[in-house]
Amino acid sequence: MLLAIDSGNTNATFAVYQDDEKQAEWRSSRASGRTADEYAVWLLQMMAMENVTPEGINGAIIANVVPASAYDLRMLCVRYFNSEPLVVGEPGVELGIEVLTDSPTEVGADRLVNAVGAHEKYGGPLIVVDFGTATTFDVIDTDGNYRGGVISPGVNLSLEALQSTAAQLPRIAISKPETVIGRATVPAMQSGIYWGYVGLIEGVTRRLQEEQGEPMTVVATGGLAPLFSQATDAIDHLDRDLTLRGLISIYRRNQT
Repeated sequence: MLLAIDSGNTNATFAVYQDDEKQAEWRSSRASGRTADEYAVWLLQMMAMENVTPEGINGAIIANVVPASAYDLRMLCVRYFNSEPLVVGEPGVELGIEVLTDSPTEVGADRLVNAVGAHEKYGGPLIVVDFGTATTFDVIDTDGNYRGGVISPGVNLSLEALQSTAAQLPRIAISKPETVIGRATVPAMQSGIYWGYVGLIEGVTRRLQEEQGEPMTVVATGGLAPLFSQATDAIDHLDRDLTLRGLISIYRRNQT
């Protein structure tokens, strides 16, 4: 079985695959400074609950955007699963796509993995909208090559900034308000965050397609993607497993 790890700025996702079938998946908040042993204490307990044994793991792949976590995630794989992991972005790891940007090494591993997973399933050209710590829009051409994109503050990040800098505004949950016009502070804040981001999605995807001069399929992924995909026709597909599927594809390519 394969252990796939997607380590982002806010959360880390661990999934076990048998061939291309997902057997189990777990998500953890990314605690700064967590060691390989600390990852293992949590992950091994989760695996035991799903009857997944460490001995059954015979490969691992990592997409990580937090440099401070790189060593400990690698050691987790080596020490507890006897597997030297493939790490997306390291020399020799073939993605199967070209990164056609001014500074290819600056592109986050998660964005490249999303490009691989999206093109494999949906073809191209594509826009991938990922609702993470940042909300990113990534452009993939017909051949699957990564062309660049847009990075904007994530939904939760924007809400935290609003709450922390405006003394009279309360903490709220992100949800779809019943009306656009808020008749009290909380619904007004919910409307601004929710419909503001819907406007961002619609505006950026439209401008990207205008700039490219062709219609493009828009795929949404990330934790808050389901909440926003229901509110706009700008999103064609909701794909919760996009990043993990991209990791599986890259691992498969590097075994040949």
